[in-house]
Amino acid sequence: MGKAKNSKPDSGGIARSRRSPCPVACALDLFGDRWTLLIIRDLFLGRSRFKDFTAAPEGIPTNILSDRLERLVADGIADRTPVAEGGKRLAYQLTEKGLALRPILVAMRDWGLRWEEGTRLGQVDGRPESESPGFPKEPK
Repeated sequence: MGKAKNSKPDSGGIARSRRSPCPVACALDLFGDRWTLLIIRDLFLGRSRFKDFTAAPEGIPTNILSDRLERLVADGIADRTPVAEGGKRLAYQLTEKGLALRPILVAMRDWGLRWEEGTRLGQVDGRPESESPGFPKEPK
């Protein structure tokens, strides 16, 4: 017997295959790759422009960044908006659906700080990550 396949049209009307109706599997289909949660983390930390994401210490390749941003928009996790300065430049922000991922990221951050030796909070725009409006203070 094969894997269950469910299709859900994305915002572009293209049906994407799901491997099962399991909510964990569905969540992993959306953001379970190597890069997507890091982009979501950066959105929580106040980064919003393509150049901001490329400056992150993980060094995401620009072609992958473009793809993941498109997926986040198509999946309703992020919105794309024109930058106030005008022109063709775009900024990204989390939608309500994206903001709902905050407890997951906080739990992952706290787990990493507790269990993975050598992990630490980073810097965002020259200030500690814990001072970013997107995340609460570091756990005690």
